[in-house]
Amino acid sequence: MNTTASRKVSLAPLADTGETDPRSQRARAERMAVTPLGGGLYEVESQSDHTYFADLLGGRCTCPDHMMRGVRCKHLRRVAIEINEGRVPPPGKEAVECARCESTVFVDEQKADAIHFCDHCELHPGEAVIDRNTGDLMVVVKMPGYRADSVDVPGKDCTVAEYPANESYPESDPVVEVLYPIPTGLRPEQLKPSHLRRYSFPCSRLRRPEPPADQSELTDFSEISVE
Repeated sequence: MNTTASRKVSLAPLADTGETDPRSQRARAERMAVTPLGGGLYEVESQSDHTYFADLLGGRCTCPDHMMRGVRCKHLRRVAIEINEGRVPPPGKEAVECARCESTVFVDEQKADAIHFCDHCELHPGEAVIDRNTGDLMVVVKMPGYRADSVDVPGKDCTVAEYPANESYPESDPVVEVLYPIPTGLRPEQLKPSHLRRYSFPCSRLRRPEPPADQSELTDFSEISVE
């Protein structure tokens, strides 16, 4: 099955890097398609229309060159090249789509069913974000891994996706928990429940602020306790 997690790398040959070993040369020069199957096993479709299975962790391949000669064949080498160049997940990893931009992310196989984000889209605790609707500045508490259509708004008979201000954002959007910045200089005994109230937003409604021309104007929220 050619699923998201077993996406093929095209049959195109790779760029020549000056390899001198004949098998390494063929691994790059020949047209092959590599499909990760999980558990360190990869399917390799060769230029000759044969299909072989390469076990990268075990260093084994079902091709005649490896089976008869016991050598590290061009198929094992091609799999290693595709991994090293970031087109195929390494053993123990699986390719999934970023929940926000749909780019490919390599994650642990055991956690592939969870919601994942690429480095660009993931928001981290303490990071400042801006509400696209109001322009308000807020601080990220966490990304709990739930969809906007599965999280209820406290005190409202609707989900985050159904909340009127969020109707223009995708129902499948991941939820981000945020709070408004605690006023500067506020002492612990002055804190009120309203200062620590968390709000759930669809991820697409939030954006990172533009960095100021003067970097000294940046506000550091990393010391704010958000748990």
